[in-house]
Amino acid sequence: MRIWAAGCIALAISLLLVPLVRRCAIRWRFYDMPNARKVHRTPLPLLGGTAIVAGFLAASLLVSPPSGPGAPVYWSIFGGTLMLYAIGTVDDFFKTRRRDFSAGVRLLVQVGAATWVALAGGKVHTLSVPFGGGHYVVLPAAISWPLTVIWIVGVINVFNFLDGLDGLAAGIGVISGVTLTLFAYKAGDTQSAVLAAGLAGGALGFLRYNFYPARIIMGDAGSTCIGFVLAAVSALGAYKSATLVSIVVPVLALGLPIFDAIRVVIGRARRRQPVYRPDQTHSHHRLLNAGFSQVQTVTVLYLVSACFALASVILMLVQRG
Repeated sequence: MRIWAAGCIALAISLLLVPLVRRCAIRWRFYDMPNARKVHRTPLPLLGGTAIVAGFLAASLLVSPPSGPGAPVYWSIFGGTLMLYAIGTVDDFFKTRRRDFSAGVRLLVQVGAATWVALAGGKVHTLSVPFGGGHYVVLPAAISWPLTVIWIVGVINVFNFLDGLDGLAAGIGVISGVTLTLFAYKAGDTQSAVLAAGLAGGALGFLRYNFYPARIIMGDAGSTCIGFVLAAVSALGAYKSATLVSIVVPVLALGLPIFDAIRVVIGRARRRQPVYRPDQTHSHHRLLNAGFSQVQTVTVLYLVSACFALASVILMLVQRG
């Protein structure tokens, strides 16, 4: 019941806030300006991530405020979300002036947020041995810490890469969030399920105004927060002590942005191009160049993401069965 409540509250808050945030963005001239690598050809109001983050935080804290021994790690997720929202908003402000904000500063904040989660205990620290009769391997801190930070920072950026078409990042965020909600619930990790459901609800409310033709976009403040929450939740609770299959589940749940980003980064490296420099080699750009419309492209990628999600659910059921 709490999980449903979190999703519904976040959905309602996001739906109510987006029009207000859009009016503020227009009044403050907070627009994402078009350029050669972007699909939209007219300025679009930014700050949409505000509604997603507000819905997620309010729903999670109202429905299930963290308490007890495990509370610090959940508070670290809330704190890290605010850190990323703040630096993302600064980055978005620079975009409104057609300027680029320091990639190094953004990366430093992302690493700081991820490290905070790991410090609070949100890291994968044991690995069960499949078919090993309950035996498990304890990962040394020298491995678990950097892996956790790399995982979280990586997912933050793959969602940032994904935010290139109307409704794409928000829709994939909903699919991934619902998948992780189901997995955490089946594992008995209600707190993580509440967080994932709150994020999915906030993204779904925003999607109402962001699907083509978009009236507002989430900006880096929204895409990086979605990636951070999903990555952090997948490193908590049910994922702390997992079989090999369970580790594959969150990877598949976030499969589309992860595998698309890997392909793009490899391509940039082969061309000796900085991997952080935006271009038009993502899957959605390729589909557009192949003649698909924006709606067709987003729909195809939703279906691909849903297939990844379904595969993760099947693996989860096989493991639990």
